[in-house]
Amino acid sequence: MATPYLTHPARIVARRTETAGIYTFTTRFVDPAARAAFRFRAGQFNMIYAFGVGEVPISIVSDPEDPATLEHTIRIAGRVTGVMAKWDVGDVVGVRGPYGNGWPVERARGRDVVIVTGGLGCAPVVGLINYIFRRRDQYGDLHILHGVKTPNDLLYRERFDQWRREPRTRVYLTTDHPDKSWHYRIGVVTELFDELAAPASAIAMMCGPEAMMRLAAHALRAKGIADDAMFMSLERRMECAVGMCGHCQYRENFVCKDGPVFSWRAVKELTRVSGL
Repeated sequence: MATPYLTHPARIVARRTETAGIYTFTTRFVDPAARAAFRFRAGQFNMIYAFGVGEVPISIVSDPEDPATLEHTIRIAGRVTGVMAKWDVGDVVGVRGPYGNGWPVERARGRDVVIVTGGLGCAPVVGLINYIFRRRDQYGDLHILHGVKTPNDLLYRERFDQWRREPRTRVYLTTDHPDKSWHYRIGVVTELFDELAAPASAIAMMCGPEAMMRLAAHALRAKGIADDAMFMSLERRMECAVGMCGHCQYRENFVCKDGPVFSWRAVKELTRVSGL
């Protein structure tokens, strides 16, 4: 496996606009040796580097069994990502990684999977969902619950439509502020749990605002899903990605190297502390 401490140049081979200010870039390592050596797990992230400007942590949304090309969805939200908004096919960027731990895909085999996301934070589970679909016979029913503030915040709209057509898959969508085009539920994502018919043996994976995930965890617990069968991807200010700078410290943990995926049992007490 290639060392995760080096930045490798990668060429953009495709760019897709998800919604205003959010883009998915497909990259391919320039060096064939780096391309052949790179491996990652669903749920891990890379540090994406804009040469001469800086780097940011971005979830890998492509499939681990196809590491020759990598997909990252980037939301334009600051100085570094502002430069990335101007990237196009043919540009060369920097990639170092992968970092962190991933989703418990092995543990989930043979079980129903509940995926809960909120707001613009669904990118870390896109690779997970695609991973399950490519191995559909290895998993039980798939339940995807997603909530957004407005219909314009619904990323991957075409993917949600595609996922809904897959066998043994249910997609539940809701929004706080609907418009005339919205045909799904109205309200916060936790209000979708009254429709959820997953067994207590299911495994749950969540991503989004921590307050939402905390409420979702309590709702799932009320349905009989155990604390150690719930997992969440946390987001912090990750700068070094190797636990040295301290920016993403989460009490005794570092989100970059001990996460970003944590079990609910491990962090449920910490999520009660605002600003930790």
